[in-house]
Amino acid sequence: MTQDVDSRSRLARLLAPRSIAVVGGREAEEVARQCDRIGFSGDIWPVNPRRAEIAGRACFASVAELPRAPDAAFVAAPREAAITAVAELAARGANGAVVYASGFSEAGAEGATLERKLVAASGDMAVIGPNCYGALNYLDGVALWPDQHGGARIKRGVALVLQSGNIAVNLTMQARGLPVAYVVAAGNKAKGDFADYVEAFLDDERVTAIGLHIEGLNDAEALDRAARRARELRKPIVAIKTGRSEAGAALTMSHTASLAGPDTLYDAFFARLGIARAPDLAVFLETLKLLHVYGPLKGRRLSSMSCSGGEASLMADLAPAHGLTTPDLPGSAREALAAALGPKVAIGNPLDYHTYVWGEFEPTHAAFSAMLAAGYDINALVLDFPRADRCDGSNWETTLAAFEAARAATRAPAAVVASLPETMPEAIAVRLVAAGVVPFNGMSEALTAMRLAAEISEAWAKPAGAPLRPAAEALATRPSRMLDEAEAKAALARFGLAVPAFRVAPIAKAARAAQDLGFPVVVKALSAALAHKTEVCAVRLGLRDAAAVEQAAAAMAHLSKRVLIEPMKEGALAELIVGVTRDALFGLALTVGAGGVLADLIDDHATLLLPASREEVEAALRSLKIARLLDGYRGAARGDWSALFSSVEAIARYTEAHHHTLIELDVNPLLVFAAGSGAVAVDALIRLSEEAL
Repeated sequence: MTQDVDSRSRLARLLAPRSIAVVGGREAEEVARQCDRIGFSGDIWPVNPRRAEIAGRACFASVAELPRAPDAAFVAAPREAAITAVAELAARGANGAVVYASGFSEAGAEGATLERKLVAASGDMAVIGPNCYGALNYLDGVALWPDQHGGARIKRGVALVLQSGNIAVNLTMQARGLPVAYVVAAGNKAKGDFADYVEAFLDDERVTAIGLHIEGLNDAEALDRAARRARELRKPIVAIKTGRSEAGAALTMSHTASLAGPDTLYDAFFARLGIARAPDLAVFLETLKLLHVYGPLKGRRLSSMSCSGGEASLMADLAPAHGLTTPDLPGSAREALAAALGPKVAIGNPLDYHTYVWGEFEPTHAAFSAMLAAGYDINALVLDFPRADRCDGSNWETTLAAFEAARAATRAPAAVVASLPETMPEAIAVRLVAAGVVPFNGMSEALTAMRLAAEISEAWAKPAGAPLRPAAEALATRPSRMLDEAEAKAALARFGLAVPAFRVAPIAKAARAAQDLGFPVVVKALSAALAHKTEVCAVRLGLRDAAAVEQAAAAMAHLSKRVLIEPMKEGALAELIVGVTRDALFGLALTVGAGGVLADLIDDHATLLLPASREEVEAALRSLKIARLLDGYRGAARGDWSALFSSVEAIARYTEAHHHTLIELDVNPLLVFAAGSGAVAVDALIRLSEEAL
């Protein structure tokens, strides 16, 4: 359950306290030492009835003996004793506590019971943890942290919130020049969720960007609200979400559920909010570094310079693979570059400026200035520095100084890209950040970070869209019923979805029903128990006379006493799947993709959280590979895009009207014909809860 406004102010005070109580032994002593090391200027009060002093400070025998209620406490005691200590702190009027102990909800049912007791004992206090390392505040000099860490005091930087304590420790050791303002190892998040930390950091003007390491969310709706506020304040968020391989959604019955698994829903959630999703920790840090220096990029147009043809070729190859463009140079930039570099250098983008001007400040500065003035969204200089322990890097100084001067004069977004992470020395990285230049550790990492920074701008440029609807309680565990195909099609048709003119008939009257419709026809066994008919031979296509219909219907008698008969629809340009699933965290989600047999054969789908706008639906449909078939691929007719959009909107209207009971919905395939000829749903599956939320 996410905290209220007063609790968030308590959290902010916990992160920036003026007084700290350290409760326990060895770990409590280490917290006191780390606070001294980082320059904490407030009071530190050790609490330990069995020790006379901790870190040079006299111990108090109990929390009740403290001079006053502390702003923060670090509780380093076993789990039962930690609950007692937290209760005593709450009774004393303490503002908040970090609970270091493990063995709570991460340890099973008994631990979960103890965690509930911990929350109850804490009263109105803010709590970080349990099962966590705590928090570091490098802005104000606070180390609620029982271990070494690699950070240092700064004046502004990024805030990191991580569920893993070990990852948090590791990230404090980064040597990439990234200024880190806060590190929070949140652990079990017994009180509050990521949204509370985001809100706290949004209120701190010294925080330039926020990074989240997420193993799981407790409250997606709260993070939705916090991220919308971050967008309003233009404070970007980067997330790394672990658990891509989880396949919980495969347990449901429709094809769509296997596509819209939990990780896909996180992708959809991040995309709608403009939260950049980093694939790994290296890109996570590099993206935050770019956002710290410049914020989101205005676009994906990249210029690249290097004194090597090999590096220029690598950038030319990798940029489009990472979603960036390297447009040609404008004429004025070409002329200026040619004047600076001479006739032996082929002018282009990416630019190999050779080594003719290496070590000469003026022509190098002129060339860099010309490129930076050309109007690109970001300008990269590929420059790897030699090992300081074996080599002399003084000759690189001229190039570096020329690039810094060009950046200062043009104010254009600029980056120095080391092709390998280890060839960007930390001292150089720190210097570049101070000069307003992004130092990138690794070429691929740099290009991915640029794309993610541009994606944030693209998301922010779109309308914010509807807030996420609370997921409420999952319906999957409640009694449910599956509609048979005839019921599902009739229900969707009432909301405007085009379906074939079908007949339902007993086996013996199948041929007569087919004659009434006209041949050729499709015959299907009709039963709510048949979620996937093809696998059990419950579908026969293209039947052209009464005898064929009688034979097909008789062969299905063991599956159902009734059959559904409809005209055979031929000549479709594409088959799509459109489905809706319900998730306990995110609520209802819409998936569109390649349908029919292609739904299982190719990875071509897009997922949106509902409610979604028509613009979002159209963008999702046009992002599909199969969309090329509807755009007149290789001279074929164009598809009926308007009918396709209307079909998906009809499904969305049905979903909205039944959002209290709908568990899953699948239309597969939705046939799309040539422009002006419409779109028709030839199969449908709907499962509803028998109880409303």
